Amino acid sequence: MLGGLRATMQRLFTPPARLLLRWGVSPDAVTITGTVIVCVLALTLLPTGHVLLGSGLIGLFALADSLDGVMARLSGRSGPWGAFLDSTLDRLSDGAVFAGITLWFVLHPDLPYATWGQVAALACLVLGSVVPYARARAESVGATAAVGIAERTDRLVVALVAVGFTQVGLPVVVAEAALTLLAVASLVTVVQRVATVRRQLAPAPAGPTDSPAPEV
Repeated sequence: MLGGLRATMQRLFTPPARLLLRWGVSPDAVTITGTVIVCVLALTLLPTGHVLLGSGLIGLFALADSLDGVMARLSGRSGPWGAFLDSTLDRLSDGAVFAGITLWFVLHPDLPYATWGQVAALACLVLGSVVPYARARAESVGATAAVGIAERTDRLVVALVAVGFTQVGLPVVVAEAALTLLAVASLVTVVQRVATVRRQLAPAPAGPTDSPAPEV
């Protein structure tokens, strides 16, 4: 859904990427720094109720997630290591965001239907980690599982917008409904990927046994 926006952001990030490379900053340093900042923001601002500020800052860094990739391409350092590091640290960032949302509901039991919010956010946390694992595991056994109804960035944006805008009047129940839909979307994606890999790896059905030619 946000592929076009990501492409635009990559073009916008080209000048700062060149500047950082000129200063001697490596793509890996940007990846690690961005992850640390997102985790700190998610685990401090969201649980304490600063959901609008936290969501805005986290969303900004989520959009800037492609900066390290732009730097890697410009410097000729694109490769398996960078992809591995980026994907691994993305899991930490995602986990921190949904853990922060879960803690927001836990620490504010006066929110409407707070228990529902806790369960929905936890479901997003667990299922959101299974989605990329299913794809990675599929590729490790020689299959592909690049299917699903919601990409990582889509899930983060929906969750952060829904939760963040509760501080300016959006009903909390809307955020809880959005988290529930995200959990369902993640579950559907997991099922889609399992079914896709099953079709690819299932043994071919045995053909009919050849019958001996009748004797003349």
